[in-house]
Amino acid sequence: MLSVGVFAADNNSASYPADVNAQEISEDEYDGDIDVEEKYRQMPVPEFKYIHNIDPGEYQDTRYSTWSPYPLFRMTAPLFFKSVTIEPGYYLLTPREHKGSWYILFKEAGKVKYIIPCYKREMVPMDFYKNNLPQIKMTKIQIIREKTLKLIGKKDKHAKRKPIPETYLEASDLDNNFLSIIVYWGNYRYYFVLRTIQL
Repeated sequence: MLSVGVFAADNNSASYPADVNAQEISEDEYDGDIDVEEKYRQMPVPEFKYIHNIDPGEYQDTRYSTWSPYPLFRMTAPLFFKSVTIEPGYYLLTPREHKGSWYILFKEAGKVKYIIPCYKREMVPMDFYKNNLPQIKMTKIQIIREKTLKLIGKKDKHAKRKPIPETYLEASDLDNNFLSIIVYWGNYRYYFVLRTIQL
């Protein structure tokens, strides 16, 4: 939860607008008002496929990085979305838009294996990654190297490295054998639901 305060020094004081304390602070977790079971029943099994099971947007996402920018999801037991059985394995979870709706692609060895619809997409709260991802500890040599690369990037725009999106993954067991998963990728998070037992 965020907290809002007013800090005052001897003669200097800072204040916020009067209505700041009256505003509700949104919870940074699941929205309790969403009926996940109802969302599961409403969402159809996707019928579209990618040519040769290749994600056309992957090139754009990976061309500036030396590793995959997508979160890795390891499954040791099968999960289900209606008639789709997701077999155990390692999958890169990739959000993609198709005809105005959002989907999560389960990719294995660079190929799209499964497509699961999202029931919600929203902005990632400010400072979420900073508060939840471990901070990199660098040696003095690495700090000097990073500063040098940033300096080169300021001088030569073509040499500037573009940052890859930050990622995070949350999975929560829900009642009635439902599993709620949130994929954080860049500025957005994507909600979808699976089952541990086929309905």
